[in-house]
Amino acid sequence: IDPTPMQQPTDQSMTSSILALDLLAAADNKVVILFRATGNAPALKQNKFKLSANYNFFKVIEFLRHQLKLELSQSLFLFIHQTFQPSPDALLSSLFKCFQLNGKLVINYSLTPAWG
Repeated sequence: IDPTPMQQPTDQSMTSSILALDLLAAADNKVVILFRATGNAPALKQNKFKLSANYNFFKVIEFLRHQLKLELSQSLFLFIHQTFQPSPDALLSSLFKCFQLNGKLVINYSLTPAWG
C-alpha cells in the first residue's frame, strides 16, 4: 500500500493563519501595531511600533496613553477593525493571529467613543 502524500492547505483562511504565525515567530515574539487616530484624537509622529506578543491589551492601552501624554482622567478608546474594543486581558498574540492585516494589527484610537 502506497501512503498518500499529505496535501498542502488550500483554504485562504488557513494560509492566512499560517502566515500570521510565521510573521509572529519571525519577529522574535513581537507583533507590529499600527495606530490610527480617529476623530479629535491627536496623531502620533510615529504610528507603527513592535510590541511583545505576550502583552495583554491593557499594556497596549498604557503604552498608547504614554505616547499621547494623556492624563489618567482623560478618556481613551481603542478599536480593532473600527468595530470592537478588545478585553483588557486579551493577549496581543491572539489578537494579532485573528485580526492582523498584511502583517500589522491596526488599532484605531479616539478620545471619544467612535464605534461599537
